[in-house]
Amino acid sequence: MYLEHFQLRELPFTITPNTAFAFATRAHREALATLLLALDDGQGFIKITGEVGTGKTLACRKLLKLLAEKDRYATVYVPNPCLSPRTLFLSIALELKLPVRADAPEHELLSALTNGLLKFALEDKRVVVCLDEAQAMPVATLEALRLLSNLETERDKLLQVVLFGQPELDAKLARQDLRQLMQRIAFHYCMDRLQTAELERYVTHRLQVAGYSGAHGPLFDTGAMQQLARRTQGVPRLVNVIAHKALLLAFGEGALRVSMRHVSAAAKDTPHARHPLGVPGRRLVAWWAGLGQPRPGVSS
Repeated sequence: MYLEHFQLRELPFTITPNTAFAFATRAHREALATLLLALDDGQGFIKITGEVGTGKTLACRKLLKLLAEKDRYATVYVPNPCLSPRTLFLSIALELKLPVRADAPEHELLSALTNGLLKFALEDKRVVVCLDEAQAMPVATLEALRLLSNLETERDKLLQVVLFGQPELDAKLARQDLRQLMQRIAFHYCMDRLQTAELERYVTHRLQVAGYSGAHGPLFDTGAMQQLARRTQGVPRLVNVIAHKALLLAFGEGALRVSMRHVSAAAKDTPHARHPLGVPGRRLVAWWAGLGQPRPGVSS
């Protein structure tokens, strides 16, 4: 693609939550500080919310990586918690490598989980369950998770739960039948978008991790950065999508730098990018169709 053209080792703007590209934004620093403080304090439930694309999954992965470096934690990651209570219990038990049968009834799963959590407590280990996309969790499963979190010793909870979700999670937890769970969430944090000054550092950081040396100056010129901030409104996922498309456009023209024009065209081809005039831009179908064809003086 454009790696050789821009002298990159790997794609800098993929949308997969790769911790190698993690950038310590203010929101990520504050979210992780809140999580580590709450977990160290022994809180049963912690909640992290944020709009789509603000980096919740990346924060979750970063937390899991940090906890893996500490001997006192055993972690469970559930990427899709749209599960029945029994299936969730089975997922947790299997992640903790507890001796349970896949066809075990719910009471047997609860017994195995209780015994397993007590064993971890005796080993002075805390069990942390991280649930991504928690807004999709059924109400019955949320309530079952609350009941499971009731397990505790005289000093500590046997299970700590971190909920990562979109703002819809707050609406779900506001239900009358979930008020007991809501009251147990002592720590919560709402992740914000990238601030204007952060966005340029974010783009520069990802390019450097991908191998860009900067020998020819900034890859995105000043106008491109301003347009990127305007079109994405600081949403990291949108920044990645539009920056990647802008690089493709610059590469297609044989340009060595990304300009405002490239970012504008990329944004017009991105449904969720902000259109200042409210008019969707023309599609880039013809350009994409010819992308793989040789161009004079352009490295492939």
